Amino acid sequence: MIKREWIHAWLLLLPALVLLFGFTHIPAVQTFIDSFWSTPRGRRPSTFVGWDNYARMTADPVFLRVMTNNLIYAAITIPASIAISLWMALFVHRRIMGLGFLRMAYFTPTVLPLIAVANIWLFFYLPGFGLFDQIRGLFGLRPVNWIGQPSTALYSITAVTVWNQAGFFMIFFLAALQTIPENLREAAALEGTSRWTFFWRVTWPLIMPTTLFVSVNATINAFRMVDHVFVMTQGGPNNASALLLYYIYDQGFRFWDTAYAATLTVVMVVILAIIGIGQFFLLDRRVHYR
Repeated sequence: MIKREWIHAWLLLLPALVLLFGFTHIPAVQTFIDSFWSTPRGRRPSTFVGWDNYARMTADPVFLRVMTNNLIYAAITIPASIAISLWMALFVHRRIMGLGFLRMAYFTPTVLPLIAVANIWLFFYLPGFGLFDQIRGLFGLRPVNWIGQPSTALYSITAVTVWNQAGFFMIFFLAALQTIPENLREAAALEGTSRWTFFWRVTWPLIMPTTLFVSVNATINAFRMVDHVFVMTQGGPNNASALLLYYIYDQGFRFWDTAYAATLTVVMVVILAIIGIGQFFLLDRRVHYR
């Protein structure tokens, strides 16, 4: 009987395992192998080059620029998205007029396609005629080419990302807030506890598992962003807004250097694995109150 249940369990898991190995694990292993070979060109087959692709990567000034951009991008989008989404969740987690409309308004940017979001913000950033420059014109300020100059291009894309994903994370924080027992709020109110003290001493510790989940997803999103870059700036000007995944796309599909693209992909996967595992282990005690 136990053997029969074991067979049924594996049969139920089989479709998911096939998809997981076919589209995740096997391609990841093949990408790691390809990073040690050269790119085939015409009739010239690929050859084993060992660590040459990795040596080329460390000496590549564009890669260093892209990694710097991605670190700045992650350092802004991760905490900003978490903080704004938590604030929105706290704001709509109470009885106020138009609550349903507010929740819908906060969540709407999430359901829009990323390409549509990028095109909407392209209009906002349009020099002279865009929304932001129209507002600046009311105060007599000169137009700014937000995505056309190196000093503002990366931060313009960063703002779009925060606006787009904060509503998505808000849903998770709102669900976590709704699980906090109401009797804790009533007891705190009877003791005269301030809202800030209740949040810091009760709410924040209880939603730490959700915060960990959101932070891991925000980190992954910070290193896999390509849509906004592709539509809005294409990495320019002068690689000022290029991110790691866009650089991988550029090398693999524009220049058809698949071996170097595989090397960059391995680095991205390693970075995400280290950050993800580190987040789980470093925050594990705080999440589970050990």
